[in-house]
Amino acid sequence: MAGEKQEAPWPIPNFHFSVKIGDSELACQEVSGLDTEYDVVEYRNGNSPSFSVNKMPGLKKTSDITIKKGMFKGDSKLYDYFKEVQMNLIERKTVIISLFDSDHNTPLFVWTLTNAFPKKITGASLNAKTSDAAIEEIVLAHEGLTMEAK
Repeated sequence: MAGEKQEAPWPIPNFHFSVKIGDSELACQEVSGLDTEYDVVEYRNGNSPSFSVNKMPGLKKTSDITIKKGMFKGDSKLYDYFKEVQMNLIERKTVIISLFDSDHNTPLFVWTLTNAFPKKITGASLNAKTSDAAIEEIVLAHEGLTMEAK
């Protein structure tokens, strides 16, 4: 059998995705930081017969999102976006990250960041001993992350 009749489906590959910041689509190599967690609030009454604390969910936290992309001649979009940041004056944008199926048109999962703005930018690491592509990186802070399975 060469895989034409498969008992269980394979996981979705992670290499075909798109990133849209506001109205601009960004061709990029890597996205990381798509995680959310809750703080844990611990409490114990002094007269509790149990010698352990009670735990309950607290505030929800999301990580900053890191986007890495290749640098192209004349393309300074990420740096220009970062330069727009001024104290309390940055235009916060919606960022949409879509993971596609093999047909390249249908998103299977969509992550949406609300009120995102650039926090950090890192230029390419330059090294005369390698033939790697020049990769720049931007870190986005945001105020919420949702994920939708399509």
